Amino acid sequence: MIITNRSLKTLCISSLAAVVMVASGSALADYPERPITLIVPWAAGGGTDATARTIARALEEELGQNVNVVNRTGGSGVVGHTAILNAAPDGYTLGLATVEVNTMHWQGLTELTYEDFTPIAQINYDSPGLQVAADSSYESLDALLEVVRTEPKGSFTASGTGQGGIWHLAFTGFLMDQDIPADQVIWIPSEGSAPAMTELASGGIDIVSTSVPEARSMMDAGRVKSFAVMAAERLSAFPDIPTANELVGSDYQVGAWRGIVGPQWMDPEVVATLESALEAAYQSDTYQDFMTQRGFGTEWRNAEEFGQMMEEMDGILGEIVEQVGLAN
Repeated sequence: MIITNRSLKTLCISSLAAVVMVASGSALADYPERPITLIVPWAAGGGTDATARTIARALEEELGQNVNVVNRTGGSGVVGHTAILNAAPDGYTLGLATVEVNTMHWQGLTELTYEDFTPIAQINYDSPGLQVAADSSYESLDALLEVVRTEPKGSFTASGTGQGGIWHLAFTGFLMDQDIPADQVIWIPSEGSAPAMTELASGGIDIVSTSVPEARSMMDAGRVKSFAVMAAERLSAFPDIPTANELVGSDYQVGAWRGIVGPQWMDPEVVATLESALEAAYQSDTYQDFMTQRGFGTEWRNAEEFGQMMEEMDGILGEIVEQVGLAN
């Protein structure tokens, strides 16, 4: 790993924290003794913020301490994720990391990677869906893909997030999985799924790649339809939407994850305490009912499994970023 001023600062803090822990052997036994801060790298009111505040409430019940959510926005997620890794590794400042950890460094936005964090638990995974306007002339996914494949490059447009965002990369990866060139469809950057859905319904673009829950309101209004979801099985909240595997035999699965992390060098006993508490919070009615009502995906991975998933996803998304021409 490249040693930067940030890394040196984190290492110094970590070393000091380790010395303090050794000097006071009883400190860990009482963890947590005071409120915990949970940093969210995205703005208040969005899906990530809502997920963070819900898991924080459930976690408070398990730990007996307040878990205060703090939004640190900016730099397409860079500011908040950097604040997490620069925190003291004492377990009192955590973060809700998002899939951008696996994309930002490939695009040259930051040097931080998944290796700069201590994974504690994954609590969410949302698979992308492929949406078209309700009055689209294409009646099935395979029919749409065949026309996209045979028409001249640039004949179709798609949107759902900014350039290089997870839904952009997920969509491009799916095209590649279907032996369609990465640049066959023009990606139109948007500020998120809502404006993209509006543009889709009005006929301004042809396809929107985003999570199905984000398309729900337009689907309920009868203005768009979802052809498929890129998931291992149908989503429980949307049982009528088939998987891409059912329709075109594709096992491709790249989506958006959220998970609780801390800075490097956290004490394993603190991590174990948090992991156990988070599993109980994840299983709670507080969290599960909220995620079901919103249609968000619930997926649990413990600390070890979460770390392995981040490593695997990093390689997959890095390859897509390169193919799309966004690597820096």
